[in-house]
Amino acid sequence: MESTQIESTVVEMARAARVASRALASVPAAVKDRVLLKTADALLAQKDAIAVENAKDLDAGRDKGLSAAMLDRLELSDKVISSMVQGLREVAALADPVGEVESMKRRPSGILVGRMRVPLGVVGMIYESRPNVTIDAAALCLKAGNAVILRGGSEAIHSNLALARVLREVLESEGLDPAVVQVIPVTDRAAINVLLDQEEYIDLIIPRGGEGLIRFVAENSRIPVLKHYKGVCHAYIDADADVETGIDIVMNGKTQRPGVCNALEGLLVHADIAEDFLPGAAAALERAGVELRGCVRSRGIVPSMTPAADGDWGTEFLDLVLAVRVVASMDEAIGYIERYGSRHTEVIVTRSYENGQRFLREVDASAVMINASSRFNDGGQFGLGAEIGISTTKLHAYGPMGLEELTTRKFIVYGEGEVRE
Repeated sequence: MESTQIESTVVEMARAARVASRALASVPAAVKDRVLLKTADALLAQKDAIAVENAKDLDAGRDKGLSAAMLDRLELSDKVISSMVQGLREVAALADPVGEVESMKRRPSGILVGRMRVPLGVVGMIYESRPNVTIDAAALCLKAGNAVILRGGSEAIHSNLALARVLREVLESEGLDPAVVQVIPVTDRAAINVLLDQEEYIDLIIPRGGEGLIRFVAENSRIPVLKHYKGVCHAYIDADADVETGIDIVMNGKTQRPGVCNALEGLLVHADIAEDFLPGAAAALERAGVELRGCVRSRGIVPSMTPAADGDWGTEFLDLVLAVRVVASMDEAIGYIERYGSRHTEVIVTRSYENGQRFLREVDASAVMINASSRFNDGGQFGLGAEIGISTTKLHAYGPMGLEELTTRKFIVYGEGEVRE
């Protein structure tokens, strides 16, 4: 497709999404829930047809030499379809935040002032590989009253179009504008640049993928971007931590799923407890296949550690690798986190109430935890039901973004003829 055709296609999609979003904002929760439940049933009914389209992507991926891991992420297996169906049903069961009114207060003038939750409007989603994100993102945006334009990776184009087609057919059957959910039908990266220029029609861009993709989107977008560059998460073992508790938390944070954004990448240990903590922790981690890259002080206690290079501090390994550093104080630990953290998740293990509270106040991250694994920073674990991503910037959300975070609040005023003096 020529560049002028790509531009006209994306611009028209954005314009149609804006129109559709205005109508969707007032659709009752019962109708939105019915769309989600009917889509779940339709996915099961049409899974053979979806599999045909998914096979085209898998064949093309093999021809391109995609790794086994990438092909696994790309495959819409029965298990993945079942997971999407379950996700749709779970989102349908969540309370609808749209229209919720809070904080009504009578002002001295006599007016009654409150705030009402309203949809953001139009969301642009740019993501890589996993086609199940198409359904997950569309479901959350729809429930929150937002239209969504989806631009998945070129390797999943047939799968993404097939999944969106199922949802669009259900929308039409309920009398709703199918432009509520659209997948950009071209794989040319020029479409992303055009999408990022549509500030007149799109309210928020959410990129999901590697750091390179997110930085490209943030640097080229004229639309506000939900940013989550990487997850460099740390556990700080305080001087009076319970050793066994600390080992359990570090093991879970590093080894349960090392390739995810809320896995631990750094371990900071107070010098006063290092002799007691590090030998047992290192033994457990090494038995689990973790390569430990330690500072000079930590290697003095556990000589089997690999010497850490300067580039290891603040690295998102996404693998069974952990950077280890002994610190002289909590001040040093907090300073290290400020320098090398990514504002994702930070953990303190301590028996001191005062130290725990100080860590909560002073550490800047989307989730700060006392005596709990970093792996809990997740929308489902936090009771949001589902999430569209994790924001590591503070406007307008910080941390996992569920339905409420896909809305904003406007002021509403009730009066009885009051005028300002």
